[in-house]
Amino acid sequence: MARKPVVDQFACTGCGTCAEIAGNTFALNVDELAQVIDPAGNPESEIQEAIDTCPVEAISWEE
Repeated sequence: MARKPVVDQFACTGCGTCAEIAGNTFALNVDELAQVIDPAGNPESEIQEAIDTCPVEAISWEE
């Protein structure tokens, strides 16, 4: 099984950077926190950029 991005809802501050970088994978929910909407929505390189750019390190890969 391929790895999937996951968002730690307790760490997320809702800055929206992940959704700007990989908008087919991440979106802000009704609480203005990031969530995964499609784990394969963007190329892994774009998802990794969103992970690397998260200011609070709330996104990671799950095997």
